[in-house]
This record gives sequence, C-alpha cells and structure tokens, in this order.
Amino acid sequence: MSIWSPEDVDVVFDLLGNCTQTVIADAYEIDFGLWTQTQAAILRGEKVGSLDRRNLGEEIESLGKSERRELSSRLQIILLHLLKWTYQPKKRSASWQASIGENRIQIEALLADSPSLVREVEDRIAKAYPAARSKAIAETRLPPTKFPETNPFSNEQIFEMPIDEQSADKE
Repeated sequence: MSIWSPEDVDVVFDLLGNCTQTVIADAYEIDFGLWTQTQAAILRGEKVGSLDRRNLGEEIESLGKSERRELSSRLQIILLHLLKWTYQPKKRSASWQASIGENRIQIEALLADSPSLVREVEDRIAKAYPAARSKAIAETRLPPTKFPETNPFSNEQIFEMPIDEQSADKE
C-alpha cells in the first residue's frame, strides 16, 4: 500500500511549482524511497507526463532481475544442502532440512507471484549447480571428485521429495 496518493503529488507539484524532469531525477538520487512513492502516485494520478521515465524504466527492469537473482540464490542453497545431505550423511542436520524446506516454500511463492519465471527454472538450476558444488566442496572439505560435475538431482528431488527420502548411499 502506498503512503502517497495522487492528491499528495498535487501538493508536491504546488510546492515545487513547475516540476522539471531534472528535479524528479535529482529526487531519485537523494531519497529513493520517496522517489518510488512519488512515481507510484504520479502513475495513479493525472500527471503521467511528469514521470521520471529513464530511472523508472531502469527500476522496473531491475525488479525483474532481482527476482531472477533470488530464484538463482534459493536454488543454489537448495542444491548445496542436497549435496551435503547426500554426500555427507553422517553430518546431516535439521538446519539443512529446514533450509531446503524454507527455500522450496520461497521459490513456490516467487513462482506464484511471477509465473513467467517458471520457464527459467531449468537454466537457473544449471547455472546454480557449479556454485553450489564449489561451496559444498569448501564447506565439507570432501575431495572434489566426491561431487558430480553436473547436477545429479531431478526436479522432483529439488522441489518435492521429502528430505529424509533423499539418497543416502553416496558416502
């Protein structure tokens, strides 16, 4: 919910007089939070010509990139903990299990909010696995040959299978 209304923008415009794109762009640099609320209010109001188009376009694009980064990060965490769970079964922990579960829930919510990301999941898994493998090697201190070069987990294992049913025959 916005803290600014279209009427608030009218007040800001009355205070600033003839508000130029330069003033709006300066607001972006000075107070990003205020700038976002102003832009949202302008969109809802009738002064659309006053939008800071350049910065607004960059921020909207950035939101999509942020969601992709979040998806990749959460996949990397799941893959890391699945690797440790699978290849270091004697050190299994409830925190690994909880982390896998929490990240599954967050990915599900992310995909529900942005269904277009579903088509990127396979590519993001492929890109997240090498980093997850590197972290698993560093954290477990097991030899690199212990961990497969390519992702050994199916989508079912990554997203659905109960953690206690993951393969334990790798050690």
